[in-house]
Amino acid sequence: MHKLERLLRPKSIAVFGGAQAAAVVAQSIKMGFAGEIWPVHPTKDEVAGRKAYRSVADLPGAPDAAFVGVNRHLTIEVIRELAERGAGGAVCFAAGFLETEAYDEDGERLQAELVAAAGQMPIIGPNCYGLINYADGALLWPDQHGGIRLPDGGKGVAIITQSSNIAINMTMQKRGLPIAFLMTAGNQAQTGLSEMALGLIEDERVTSLGLHIEAFDAVAGFERLAARARELKKPIIAMKVGRSEQARQATVSHTASLAGSDAASGAFLKRLGIARVDSIPAFIEALKLLHITGPLPGYKLSSMSCSGGEASVMADSAEGRWVHFPALTDKHRAHVKSTLGPLVAVANPLDYHTFIWNNEPAMTATFTAMVSGGFDLNMLVLDFPRPDRCSDTDWWTTLRAFEAALKTNSAQGAIVSSLPENLPEEYTAGLMARGMVPLFGISEAMDAAQAAAFIGWAWREPEAQPVDTSASGVASGGHVTPDEAEAKARLIKAGLPVPKGERAANAVEAVISSMALGFPVALKALGVTHKSEVGAVILNLKDAESVSNAAHDLLPLGTGLYVERMVR
Repeated sequence: MHKLERLLRPKSIAVFGGAQAAAVVAQSIKMGFAGEIWPVHPTKDEVAGRKAYRSVADLPGAPDAAFVGVNRHLTIEVIRELAERGAGGAVCFAAGFLETEAYDEDGERLQAELVAAAGQMPIIGPNCYGLINYADGALLWPDQHGGIRLPDGGKGVAIITQSSNIAINMTMQKRGLPIAFLMTAGNQAQTGLSEMALGLIEDERVTSLGLHIEAFDAVAGFERLAARARELKKPIIAMKVGRSEQARQATVSHTASLAGSDAASGAFLKRLGIARVDSIPAFIEALKLLHITGPLPGYKLSSMSCSGGEASVMADSAEGRWVHFPALTDKHRAHVKSTLGPLVAVANPLDYHTFIWNNEPAMTATFTAMVSGGFDLNMLVLDFPRPDRCSDTDWWTTLRAFEAALKTNSAQGAIVSSLPENLPEEYTAGLMARGMVPLFGISEAMDAAQAAAFIGWAWREPEAQPVDTSASGVASGGHVTPDEAEAKARLIKAGLPVPKGERAANAVEAVISSMALGFPVALKALGVTHKSEVGAVILNLKDAESVSNAAHDLLPLGTGLYVERMVR
């Protein structure tokens, strides 16, 4: 049993504090929590209709989980008593610990005392809201939220964020994402984000995991998480902040954590096979896609719409990405053409025009022909009319035709609205039940597809070796010789004309970099002084497959890879 099992999936909850504690009791009752709820208060006889106890010692038993919503000094005492009683774990709501070290000399000391008081009992926080278990209705949560309980037998995603406010915002989403668990990490004084995540992905009701990361708690912890997620076939996406200096400063003031180098963070996530997105909407859409389809087997997309304008926007949205809309083969084009009139130009993305609109047999024939091309994800662009002024009756004809096409071809599909507000939330559950993923916004849909395709690619590659965190990279005498990647980065910074290139730690990163740089590329093994003499450079690689094969050949020769755009 994972050490967080009792805390994450409790049968009994103890609650300490005033207004926040009362909110926790009320929220769990409202969500239908079937276990025991034990409020603890020094003077009140009941809290939110439940009998109150005077102290930890007076509780009927050792609680599986506790919400501690008292001041920071009293928090330490309550945590010590809970640990001595044998509680399963606790959420520490209070602030005023390590995050205040810049202006409060007591913060660091109090956090150390808190961790010592907990001993072996897991604690979450301090300086965090806690967790919501929508699968069992257990809420160690002192505020409003917008989520709903999972139905019996239902599944959803798990989300961990280092920001309680972002957590609240995510529960308020109207995009149809089913959430099974939501956690906030706070200061990670004892239990780090990766350990929380390991506890969540073991739940059979969790399909995928989303992490909002301000700082990594432990390299080894994230490596264990990535390996276990891969074993369980539960994909992970991350929104890692800290690209800007302002963001790095904000994370320090918020949780006393260090955001660190953005480039290093990105490389680390790639190495682990964790897909990275850069916005909250993309985070939600990627989780939704992974919840339904899991990782995609490749990067090939199709798009269909009844508008040339929409087809153009879809085509442009793939620019600079490794997910793409491949041209149709002559045979496939002819097959699609046979279902449309002579005035329709057949391409991918496809503008099927309005000639067949609301003609279900004709639309089914066209969609089935288009989807038969073996794409990794098929997208149908469809914005619903606003229901207060218009009728959407004809739109369901289109959906039935697309659903039939997907079933005939055993293919994956998504409904993409160009404007998020044009896909009603009340339709999302039904669409997902019918195998069509509702994706809100074109750029967010492309972000989601790219994330799912990246994870699919990464999982087909051998697992990366653990990062050696003990290596300093400094030779005897303290002199450091830069490799080609570092040397060329310095030349570019100095304003010298150098072909664009990127460092890669494995074949997956090499392929991603080559697609971003544009083919053809050269691939080189780093750390080799005379590359041509040992075959450590391969030129004129024109596609992802050739880059992947070359990467596997070159990796044993050096310390890493360098992908460089070929100069024409």
